[in-house]
Amino acid sequence: MILRKKIDKVLSTALIVIMSIMVVNVLWQVFTRFIVGTPSSFTDELARYLMIWLGILGAAYVSGRNMHVAIDVLPQRATTDVQRRLKLIVYVLIIIFALLAMVVGGSRLVYITYVLGQHSPALQIPLAAVYLAIPLSGILIIFYKVSDILNLE
Repeated sequence: MILRKKIDKVLSTALIVIMSIMVVNVLWQVFTRFIVGTPSSFTDELARYLMIWLGILGAAYVSGRNMHVAIDVLPQRATTDVQRRLKLIVYVLIIIFALLAMVVGGSRLVYITYVLGQHSPALQIPLAAVYLAIPLSGILIIFYKVSDILNLE
């Protein structure tokens, strides 16, 4: 639980920093476009990449906090033992998805863009760095769900 709390703290701080940078970036974009009259060339791209990181890392954070949207009509009507089994099934399905789609698929995407040497047009950052959010979030989701399974009452 101590490791989980540390990861929660680091992840929440990272999300706050990303959101803060995104707000400043968009404000700069609006200022340069409407006040100065010459829109900044990198702000649109940076906002897009920050939104990707915010959304995907945010999904991992919310998954770890068990605050995601869920339809819980069936579990509420079930007995405690059935609720526990349903949670276990759902956690295992989430782990399988996170492993196959996010970690394996995301890692392949990062590898391919790295090998091809693809860079963003305005910022000239490697697109592999942008796509790295996918496998990283997958690993975090797997960690959170394994932790939830171990603490299942």
